[in-house]
Amino acid sequence: MTLEISACQYFPWIIEEARVAIEREELMPGRVIRVRKMKEQEKDNDLVAFAAAMQITGSSYVETLDTKGTAPGPDGMPVNVHLGGPDTITGYFGGVGQPNDFALKWADEYLYYYTKYGVKQVLHINPGTVLIGSMMHKLGIDMEFTISVFMGNDNPYACLWTLMTAKLFSRPDGTSPLIGFNLSNSVNNETIEMAAYIRKQFGFEDVVRIEHHITETYKHIVRQPYDRLDELLEIADHVKNVSAKHEGAVPEIDAKREHPSDILEYFMSKEDIMTQGLMPKMTLNYLDKHDALNRTARELTKRGLTFMAAPLLHK
Repeated sequence: MTLEISACQYFPWIIEEARVAIEREELMPGRVIRVRKMKEQEKDNDLVAFAAAMQITGSSYVETLDTKGTAPGPDGMPVNVHLGGPDTITGYFGGVGQPNDFALKWADEYLYYYTKYGVKQVLHINPGTVLIGSMMHKLGIDMEFTISVFMGNDNPYACLWTLMTAKLFSRPDGTSPLIGFNLSNSVNNETIEMAAYIRKQFGFEDVVRIEHHITETYKHIVRQPYDRLDELLEIADHVKNVSAKHEGAVPEIDAKREHPSDILEYFMSKEDIMTQGLMPKMTLNYLDKHDALNRTARELTKRGLTFMAAPLLHK
């Protein structure tokens, strides 16, 4: 079991989290997801600073590349024509998207950050880039990726084709670039168990981590209250290599916040966040996720179950 947090958008957040963890004698996450714009964090050196922080903690981390359907087109609107706010709400059913040549542009962007900054793990939101990433790994590029919750893998059959593709493009030593498989928030424990069964048959039990949200941002992604801790505790003693992802506060906490966590803020520029005075509020939202993560750790400990926090900080 890995203790995971998402999304740590800004380097100062991990510093503040460390201060809190030291003061309270709590745990730091063993895995961190980031969704901040790559060019923006490259410009203010956040990309390098965060990578250094992860080397200190020993935690794995995942970046989200800019080449996706939310990128602005020539008219300033998202390049994916389905993304237009409430007026195109049913268009969102098709996902964020990486239309036309964006899949190949995604590969170019990956190679840029891989060769210049050593970014290795990235997030996938589209089947096309999953295939391209698998081919790149087969050709010898040591990339790793996580399939996002936004891909909507919500049944065992979706898990089967995904893991089957990973097996098809695995190397002779059994390794696969697919090291994180974030299932849909709508899956139940039976689907997780069946996904784990399929994973084992392909020899990926120690290779592919099944990721599942225990908490989610309070606004704009799931109906609240969303809290899957009890279900996690039911499978934690027999489903191996699971990552417990904390993307929001415990719902009862978020509901009382003046500014609850909001996934739409992942797509805001830092300039807009600072202009609107949101940074302190978003920092508090992130620390709420830290609290949710440590709640999970306590409940696992009560049951004698093991987990991985930041491996170079905790033994």
